[in-house]
Amino acid sequence: MAAPQNPYDAVLHAARDVAKLGCALDAEMLGTALLGSVYSVATSDRADAVRTFVGEFLSATTRRRTASATTIREVFAALVPDAAGAGEVKRGAQTPAWADQLGRVRPTGCYAYGDVYGDQTSYLVTFAYDDEHDGGPEHAVVALVDHNIGITKDVFVGGPADRILGQVREMCATDELTWFREEDPGRLRAEVERHLDITDDLSDLPQDGNLATDRALAKARLALLPQPTVPPLAEPPELSGPDRERLLRDFLASAEAARFGLDKVAADDELASLHFCLSLVLDHAAGLPDPDPLRWSPAVAGLFLLDWVHRRAVLDMDDAAMLPRVTRAWSAYAMRKKGLPDAATEQTDTVVEDMIPEFARLYATGEKRSPATAAVAQLISEGVDPNDPEAIDAWIETNRHRLSDDG
Repeated sequence: MAAPQNPYDAVLHAARDVAKLGCALDAEMLGTALLGSVYSVATSDRADAVRTFVGEFLSATTRRRTASATTIREVFAALVPDAAGAGEVKRGAQTPAWADQLGRVRPTGCYAYGDVYGDQTSYLVTFAYDDEHDGGPEHAVVALVDHNIGITKDVFVGGPADRILGQVREMCATDELTWFREEDPGRLRAEVERHLDITDDLSDLPQDGNLATDRALAKARLALLPQPTVPPLAEPPELSGPDRERLLRDFLASAEAARFGLDKVAADDELASLHFCLSLVLDHAAGLPDPDPLRWSPAVAGLFLLDWVHRRAVLDMDDAAMLPRVTRAWSAYAMRKKGLPDAATEQTDTVVEDMIPEFARLYATGEKRSPATAAVAQLISEGVDPNDPEAIDAWIETNRHRLSDDG
């Protein structure tokens, strides 16, 4: 058989057996996988790329009359109903009887579950076809929202719905570091779609999971949920200057600060390092999608201690010695303030303690420093105050020859 001449022929070839499938769900799973290829290779606005492709596909195949062509056209129109021409797609004479069930589902349950730290929330919706025989079994859409990077990190469509829901309930019931609840359908839709819009514009997609292959079907299912009638989940506002000061005073007076000896810091150099390290903790939190300095976890601690600090801050030896103590004390303080179980505090402290050797190695090698941070570190190492423009100008003049050679 000759190779397909264009992407539309390639899709028709890949979908050549679609009319032989046993139910609408199987066809929708095939269709979403095919559109996943379009989604994954797009370089920007992936949702629009899929919508444009479906519109162009429907236009290019309007005269195709085979059972597979007319069926996959109906599948794509059901998956992406806002694509150009989707509303004009007519039932083909050779399409299977189950084609009437494409997209004809109703939600039967909406749930949310996640970790007590607030790192990730998974949203789960179960759906049933109007006609289970032709449509297919009750199935679930699961969307994972990552609050540390602010995206919908994965979506998954699968079944049977009762098995997936049962596994989730059992997992959460036996793990005190997770929670489970029924969720308002409108809020669920709003949270997943809001974060999915950000995912759609990423230059590089998360590599693990079913995001690309299942996105079109998950999006079509979520669109069947109502618009939100309850307020969206609120994000804490960024701390003002006075709020920061109050929070820091409360921390320094806490039992957690005392446990790590931070309440007895008196030497000027060590005191300066303490306050500098605390400012780093708050600055890091302010840059997260959820800018709450009290939302702490092993994952947030790892982002802070093993990545952000090395890219964004210049630490001297006193700072590097102080920062792990501050991080451990802040972890315990934040989790007490959030009311998390003791197991969460213990787990986080263990993880942070295990990170300290790697933190020390990254500090010593400087391998994660950004160019700007490396430049400031170089100035400081040579005794130049990076906040003194005249001193910087004098250093540049003195080192002009070396800078020219480096370039």
